[in-house]
Amino acid sequence: MYAGDSLWTLGPWQVAGVLALSAVMWGVVLVGQWRVRRRPGTVRWGVAAAGFVGFVWLSPQVYYLFYWATFDGLPLQSVIKTPPGPGDLLRLLTFTEEASLSRHGQGVLGWSLLALAWRSPGPGVTP
Repeated sequence: MYAGDSLWTLGPWQVAGVLALSAVMWGVVLVGQWRVRRRPGTVRWGVAAAGFVGFVWLSPQVYYLFYWATFDGLPLQSVIKTPPGPGDLLRLLTFTEEASLSRHGQGVLGWSLLALAWRSPGPGVTP
């Protein structure tokens, strides 16, 4: 399924770098969601949505900066496009977007954020 994924065109250290960068970014977004776990439901859902949209929208620039630092000759440029729309996000969450490690990872991140937002708030906080 992922045999043609662009990740496999990288060397072992580059793959490790991309995976480490992915883990750090995923962790930052999940920690942000975890920090609002005792807030009202509207805040938790809003932070989940903002974290998911922000990651999908801005992470390509972070990865490009990694590639820029890794590969000689890449121009320093912005690769950020318009924010993803509801249809784009839904396709990521339903895994119906073109199959790739990146897109499936984004879908898993989205579901992780939704699961954290859905969990019941702590004692003394009303949803």
